[in-house]
Amino acid sequence: MSAPRRKPTPLPPLDGPFVAIDFETADHGPDSACAIGLARVENNKVVRREAVLIRPPRPRVMFTEVHGITWPMVQNASPFGDVWRGLLPIIEGAKFLAAHNASFDRRVLHACCIAAGLDVPALPFVCTVQIARRKWALKPANLPAVCRRLGIGLIHHHAGSDAEACARIILAATSQSALFDEQPA
Repeated sequence: MSAPRRKPTPLPPLDGPFVAIDFETADHGPDSACAIGLARVENNKVVRREAVLIRPPRPRVMFTEVHGITWPMVQNASPFGDVWRGLLPIIEGAKFLAAHNASFDRRVLHACCIAAGLDVPALPFVCTVQIARRKWALKPANLPAVCRRLGIGLIHHHAGSDAEACARIILAATSQSALFDEQPA
């Protein structure tokens, strides 16, 4: 006898705009954002993209080998609070935030907002790792693997590219929503 299948988490309705978000961090602290990427989707189209370097709170960048960002690249950048205030119009009116491995980006956003004395956005997060696993049964479901499967261009660990890829995963999943809702038992 096989184990009962979990009912898939439904995709959010695209009855309004949403924003995909991606962070790159400088160190192990969740408050150490050194880059942010946002991609706003309206009417099933990416209508705005932003990628901004951020001065992290500590003068070191431990993950240069991952994302290519160095301390000299961010030492004169604006801190998170200033960057986020400038990006708030992009999330205005969004129904949800989407991220690949949403728990990471949710944690970074929360920590950075708290450290900057800003309100944490009260938007729900949608995780495109979970969507890829449930909709297409992808394993691994890391961003490069999902993008390869869907034919989405990607410069991995570039915050703007990662955010746009995440937005396109949501669009691909919702364009095939009948397939998502009707999985075999």
